[in-house]
Amino acid sequence: MLAALKSLRPRQWTKNVVLFAGLAFSGTATVESMVMASFLAFVAFCLGSSAIYLVNDILDRERDRLHPVKRNRPIAAGDLSISVAWMMAAALFVISLGIASQIGNMWWALAGYFVLQALYTPWLKHIVLLDVFSIAAGFSLRVLAGVWAVDAPLSPWLVACTVQLALFLALCKRRAEAANLSPEELEGGNTGQRPILAEYAGQGTDMMVGVMAASTLVTYTLYTLLPASVLASGNPELVSRAGEPGMVFTVPFVFYGVLRYLHLVYGKGQGERPERIATMDLPMILTGIGFVAVAGSVIYF
Repeated sequence: MLAALKSLRPRQWTKNVVLFAGLAFSGTATVESMVMASFLAFVAFCLGSSAIYLVNDILDRERDRLHPVKRNRPIAAGDLSISVAWMMAAALFVISLGIASQIGNMWWALAGYFVLQALYTPWLKHIVLLDVFSIAAGFSLRVLAGVWAVDAPLSPWLVACTVQLALFLALCKRRAEAANLSPEELEGGNTGQRPILAEYAGQGTDMMVGVMAASTLVTYTLYTLLPASVLASGNPELVSRAGEPGMVFTVPFVFYGVLRYLHLVYGKGQGERPERIATMDLPMILTGIGFVAVAGSVIYF
């Protein structure tokens, strides 16, 4: 039972929190029906992503056994049988789609996520740059799911922020993974558990990280300065609250968060597991709380 739960990777569910962006920035977090729709969408994505993690672990079990940390995953370690893992993945797949089908157009975002992962797991994650763009697309689909779940206005700036932040985190992850490779593994591009990692070793990745960090900060700053007057299609009661007066005061939290993350990646050798930084690093946790407090007070009070 513990092995099955561990294979679902519940810590990774923190990635799905971005799904609540549509609820929060539309100013409808006090409406019970909207909160319930967003929560069900979140549950659907958590179950769906766990199904993908199971399939990924099944297909990558041989490579995972060569990794110092991933070899401890239940499937790679032999603690969870392949047949049970397949049954769990199928059940989660069906349940997640069943939930999503009850939440308006949110179904399309989850279906798109499954199609993306069907391409990413066997193919795209082995192609340099396309792998990180696939990760960014996955985060964008989460945001779309949250927006469609509450029929909130979709701001192109929100999508741009999501894509850029996801690219930043994905490149930091690849940079951290490449930094942990030995010189022998880097020579000739033979990294054992994932050959593509050798492509991310060197100054090129550092430059890409810097570009995405800067563009993310600029885009978010512009996002907070937008007029809060974008009507939701089909629902004139909803408006985007991103440009409410005072939202600009969330910018320092975002700047600190990005710079803190860069410090952890380059100064502390972290970044390989972004979800651990988000849930274990106290300054990052406090920054997140501060951001939510300021944004919440501006939008709702």
